[in-house]
Order: sequence, then C-alpha cells, then structure tokens
Amino acid sequence: MADTSHLVLDSFDRAILEILQRDNSMPHRAIGAAVNLSAPTVQRRIRRMEAAGVIVANVAMLDPAKVGRPLTIFVEVELESEKSALIDAMKRRLANAPEVQQCYYVTGEADFVIVLTVPTMADYEAFTRKMFFADNNVRRFRTFVTMDRVKAGSTIPV
Repeated sequence: MADTSHLVLDSFDRAILEILQRDNSMPHRAIGAAVNLSAPTVQRRIRRMEAAGVIVANVAMLDPAKVGRPLTIFVEVELESEKSALIDAMKRRLANAPEVQQCYYVTGEADFVIVLTVPTMADYEAFTRKMFFADNNVRRFRTFVTMDRVKAGSTIPV
C-alpha cells in the first residue's frame, strides 16, 4: 500500500468517493457528469486514490442469509497473555478464518471483537472448538447472536 500521508483529497475526490461507495460499477462518464469532470479525469483520480490506498477494494456486498450464512455472530475474546507473539498469532488465526468477516484488536476487557457468519449454530460450535477451546491462550469469550440485521454497510463519510 502506498504512503497516503501526503495525499490531499479535494472536493472532487470526495464527491467521487461518495458515489463509488454507493455504486462502484457506475461508468466513469456518469460519475464525471455528476461531479462536473471528464471521464478520463475521473479515471485518473480513481487510479491515484487506488494507488495511494484510499480505495482498498472494489467488491460486491452480499446478503449472508441469501448465500447460506444466515447467522451473524459478534464475539468478544479475552486472552490469558498479552505477549506480542501470542497476540500476533491470534491475529493471524482470525484473519485466516473464512467465517470471520471482521476482526478488531481492541482496548478494554476484551482483546478482540470479531464478527462472523455461519450457516448454523453447530458450525459456530465447531468454530469455537477450533479457535477458542483448542487455544490455551484464550481465557474466555462472549457470544452475541444477532436477531435482526438493522444496518450493515461499509460506507465512510468523506
């Protein structure tokens, strides 16, 4: 990822980012019309923001339930030891687990907060056995099973 410390986003960049967060399949000419720039200028700006790491991915947002993963679960994980090697090992394990949608190393009582999706509670139980019960450094974990997905998204105000 490129160094973004010197990248200045102007009002055109911000307007382009607002549009791309809503629909990144919009043609450059349509974005240009919306922000009063030419399509080639929009394309150059998007490429510059991608190269600088401002735009980190171009992905499709899926409905987990419609792809066979109806359960979204939040988990707080507390570790026994906060030695950096053990924290790094847990970060790697969680980052590589396909069930884990999001993972945050946090301050406070818990060390990690993770969001995962699974088809069934039996799949979640198997995940806990593999990731938590089999790891002697996991002191405890707390599970929060969602009842309703009120809002899920990835847009960031710019």
